[in-house]
Amino acid sequence: MKKLFAEFFGTFWLVFGGCGTALFACGLEKVGVGYVGVSLAFGLTVLTMAYAVGHISGGHFNPAVTLGLVCGGRFKFGLAVPYIISQVLGGIAAAACLYLIFKGTDVGGFASNGYGEHSPEHYGFTACAVTEVLLTAFFLIIIHGATDKRAPAGFAPIAIGLGLTLIHLISIPVTNTSVNPARSIAVALFAEPWALEQVWFFIVFPIIGGVLGGFIYRFLLESKN
Repeated sequence: MKKLFAEFFGTFWLVFGGCGTALFACGLEKVGVGYVGVSLAFGLTVLTMAYAVGHISGGHFNPAVTLGLVCGGRFKFGLAVPYIISQVLGGIAAAACLYLIFKGTDVGGFASNGYGEHSPEHYGFTACAVTEVLLTAFFLIIIHGATDKRAPAGFAPIAIGLGLTLIHLISIPVTNTSVNPARSIAVALFAEPWALEQVWFFIVFPIIGGVLGGFIYRFLLESKN
């Protein structure tokens, strides 16, 4: 249960900190943090919670990461479902808190992910799919590599947090950056109807990317010695 609570609170912090920054601090005139600030916010949530509770649960905070670690041989499949449920519930709880704080009567997209006309810069289906698969795959490669027994001990959260920051810097204009189904599901529940209509996209393609990244590291990069 401690592992599941750790995943719940870690995912809560990721959604609350990352999406909260996008909702409240991104677009403020003169003092807004912009895309760079939102990217840093997502990276910092993972970095801080990886140090805070990563020693308890492994610090996944993301269904695509959990399934990618299963495929990479780093995590037991039998624990994947309760982990994913905890992550989704943690994300929803954070989104509910953001909704209570949100001052606007029109929630709009509520920091949701989108493709086509709902992409921040109107990127099409294929471009958005490639972006989510590719970046989630590399996120899993970073996670596997940073936590490899050959890697320097104690620095994994820094590499993973900065990796997620870079992923957001690349892809916020494309999809508003998911690479995390729990994050996408959570805010879509409180957004305009289009967000729920498109949320399947941000479940399927990040999971494909996570699985691909896990297999790539396991069979092409991991030492067998």
